[in-house]
Amino acid sequence: MANLGFVGLGVMGSEMVLRLLEKGHTVTGFNRTRSKAERLIAKGMKFAATPREVAASANFVFSMVTNSAALEAIVEGPDGILAGLAAGKVLIDMSTVSPAFSRTVAAKVRGQGADMVDAPVSGSVVTLQEGKLSVMVGGRKETFDGIVALLRDVGPKVTYVGDNGLALVIKIACNLSLAVQMLAFSEGILLAEKSGIAREVAVEVLVNSAIASPMVKYRGPFVLKLPDEAWFNVNMMQKDMLLALELGRSLDVPMPTTAVTNEFLTSARGMGLVEEDFAVVFDVLASMSGVKR
Repeated sequence: MANLGFVGLGVMGSEMVLRLLEKGHTVTGFNRTRSKAERLIAKGMKFAATPREVAASANFVFSMVTNSAALEAIVEGPDGILAGLAAGKVLIDMSTVSPAFSRTVAAKVRGQGADMVDAPVSGSVVTLQEGKLSVMVGGRKETFDGIVALLRDVGPKVTYVGDNGLALVIKIACNLSLAVQMLAFSEGILLAEKSGIAREVAVEVLVNSAIASPMVKYRGPFVLKLPDEAWFNVNMMQKDMLLALELGRSLDVPMPTTAVTNEFLTSARGMGLVEEDFAVVFDVLASMSGVKR
């Protein structure tokens, strides 16, 4: 059992807190909108007024927010996480942000005598609920060794990648592939449908074929019906695609499929579909093909 903090109680963050509470840990949490934390409070989570209070009350502080700007907002300032950190504490940031910015935050954390790792995850809410989430970790090896058991309470597969920022690099590499796969899957479905094969039949065949990655199995059926609440919306996925393109430019790695898929996400935004799951790239391609959902 550990004394934990958690800042950022969105869809994934909330589910992680539930798992940590079920494992017997004490959790103090913060979210800008308290109403999103009510079900966690009912399960035993303590609620703090600021990220600083979370950091001051816990030995290990998790954070999971939407982007670099959001991470800066919860870390900096008189009420930020940095203000509540002390020697020996560890910040475990699970957000998907710029690797360079994450390294900057890690340097500030170490200036407080604490330490930080980047620990993004691979998987969806369903993956997390099924206990199949993967966690990638970047930071000092000795810090990783001290928290690996704790991270396994979140997901069973925990991999040390290397120095700070490198877990974020592999997470970005993973996410660009998710969107590219979804677009390719959509192409196959529409090719089959316009040839006269029922969409349901095409989905049934493809999600049980050689192309059926875990992502295809989970999201393939979304071409039949989108989820009521997006697992990972267009806005979030495009943020990661732009991080990938930025990284590719800095490393002189051409990213043609990422660039094309990113344009379909931009089209989804233009069609007013920004809050839908990124699987909505099917709708964009279907509209271009003269096919209705």
